[in-house]
Amino acid sequence: MSKMKIKKGDTVVVLSGDDKGAKGAVKLTMPKRQMVIVAGVNMIKKHQKPTGSTRTQVGIIEREAPIHVSNVALYCSHCERGVRVGYQVAPDGSKVRVCRRCGEPL
Repeated sequence: MSKMKIKKGDTVVVLSGDDKGAKGAVKLTMPKRQMVIVAGVNMIKKHQKPTGSTRTQVGIIEREAPIHVSNVALYCSHCERGVRVGYQVAPDGSKVRVCRRCGEPL
C-alpha cells in the first residue's frame, strides 16, 4: 500500500464521477482504505433511524461519502488546476510537497 499524498485540509479537484471538476477541502482521510471525504462532494442521502436517545439526527440526512484518492488531485493555486504531487527536501532539511507542473510548494 502506497502512502497518501493528500492530507486533511488540502483543497482537491475531483477527476472522475458525477462530481467531476468540483473543488473542495478534505475533511477526513482514511489511509488504510485509500479514501478521502471532501466537503460538498459525493453527497448521499442516508435513511437513519433513531436508536435510543444517542442519535441526534434522524430521518433522511444528506452527507458526504468517501471518494477514492485516485479520483482526486491536489489543487495548485499557482496553476489553477489539479496537479500531481512531488516532494523536495528544503535547505533546512524538511520535506516539502511541490507541484509537479510548476514546482511551487503546495
